Amino acid sequence: MENMVNIKINGMPLSVPSGSTVLEAARMAGIDIPTLCYLKGINEIGACRMCVVEVKGARSLVASCVYPVNEGMEVQTNTPKIQKSRKMTLEMLLSVHNKDCLACKRSGNCEFQTLCNEMGIEDSNRFEGAMPDASTDESTLHLVRDNSKCILCRRCVAACEAQHVAVIGPNNRGFDTHIASPFERSLNEVPCVSCGQCIVVCPTGALTERDQCDEVMAAINDPEKFVVVQTAPAIRATLGECFGMPVGSNVKGKMVAALRRLGFDKVFDTDLGADLTIVEEANELLERVKNGGPLPLITSCSPGWIKFCEYYYPELLPNVSSCKSPQQMTGAVIKTWYAQQNHIDPKNIVVVSIMPCTAKKFEVKRDDEEAAGVPDVDIALTTRELARLINMAHINFARLPDEEFDPALGISTGAAAIFGATGGVMEAALRTAAEKLEGRSLDSVDYKEVRGTQSLKEAVYHVGGMDIKVAAVSGLNNADELLKKVKNGEGGYHFIEIMCCPGGCVNGGGQPIQPASVRSFTDLIGDRSKALYEEDKNLPLRKSHENPIIKMLYKEYFETPGSHKAHEVLHTSYTPRKRY
Repeated sequence: MENMVNIKINGMPLSVPSGSTVLEAARMAGIDIPTLCYLKGINEIGACRMCVVEVKGARSLVASCVYPVNEGMEVQTNTPKIQKSRKMTLEMLLSVHNKDCLACKRSGNCEFQTLCNEMGIEDSNRFEGAMPDASTDESTLHLVRDNSKCILCRRCVAACEAQHVAVIGPNNRGFDTHIASPFERSLNEVPCVSCGQCIVVCPTGALTERDQCDEVMAAINDPEKFVVVQTAPAIRATLGECFGMPVGSNVKGKMVAALRRLGFDKVFDTDLGADLTIVEEANELLERVKNGGPLPLITSCSPGWIKFCEYYYPELLPNVSSCKSPQQMTGAVIKTWYAQQNHIDPKNIVVVSIMPCTAKKFEVKRDDEEAAGVPDVDIALTTRELARLINMAHINFARLPDEEFDPALGISTGAAAIFGATGGVMEAALRTAAEKLEGRSLDSVDYKEVRGTQSLKEAVYHVGGMDIKVAAVSGLNNADELLKKVKNGEGGYHFIEIMCCPGGCVNGGGQPIQPASVRSFTDLIGDRSKALYEEDKNLPLRKSHENPIIKMLYKEYFETPGSHKAHEVLHTSYTPRKRY
């Protein structure tokens, strides 16, 4: 039984679990103490001083995010002294902050801006004076860093460390402190994996995705271009948050309607590519199991993980599936089979993908991703960029009717829907691989052992007269621990799923930005994933190989999974990268 302690907050008696912080205890009482640097489990450093409170007996104000409760404690959270301190903190931060908020992509969704409004900051220039040198880094394909908007909260640093990459940190000291890479190198000169986790935790506009909305609208308005859009499985479970809908709302129908109103020529579902990926990947697994190929087979859907492997575990690249990601497979099918069917020159097709992932912006530029002699995908937008486009076009998202994807690349299965959740790719692949090994249709399609938000999930399944040991992991810190075992010949795994971002694509670096008050105390990953599993449960087809479009593609174009033609269009290669 959990030990409880009795405290008072603003004179109100409260019984809270022992070990809680004052911040957590206050939240239990319905009081949200403001924070800037705090992120539960990631950045608990008490540095910004926004969360200060008065504790009876303490000589000075204390940081509630790191101050533990104890029996009989009496806390005040909103006295004049506290208000004065918090306002002073905000004003001092403003004194060295770029205040051109109207031109900032985070205006209206900036935690710093929100606190200034809530605290009634009227004179933003009270401490106006010298400004630190503020650099901008636009060296990567996925991210722009503007240090003139940085408040040195260090959330991005903590997120990068949690991803086992740690390529950014505080450089210099005192007034000259700023966030950058070692030796002031640009991000494209260090082993950044493009995951974007630093962006989704940033409380200001210091870190943003490289915006490509104008490129998309230019293509749509070019009469010579046939512009096709595809949407990843996770987008339907998160886009609604950008329009005030509850976390976990499935807005697939409204999303399709919005994309059609933006002017795309065709609106297709990346879930079709996910089904195709599963059929190819399951075949690859069976070939390796039967013929002695490199095991374990490791999934290749997450471009951030692929880049991590190329940097940190190049010796394991032979283990990585050669299958392109669903984004790239869908683009490849559009520019090969679909182009031929509709007599369109692939050079005139522009494929735009809506992805939960900033690393997808990097992936579209990779080598060996040009099945038709032109890039499989031309532009990858994040969920946030799509929301920006919808707002720019003055589309009333909440009032849109539900509409269906266009044929013929709009039919998918429940197996594809769960790709966006950690363990989903593994479960989808098992549904197909198990039937291939058993040589018959199986009634049970739920592999619940690989579901859930825990960092590592393991299971052994007896199929086809043999035991198949699998593992699913998300977050690169956790992936690193698992890969160490694989590298040392431990584990005995046949198949491993790795997702770069903690929790999988539903928590990708391109997803809607939620403030720390939500990220720290709401199960974002669980609620978003639930929407995908609910869709899987309700779809008539739940196995990738039963998708009629997939069957037709093999009959008319690819012949069989793993065929020469399939390898030409649907598979790719990887290259070891030097870290420094």
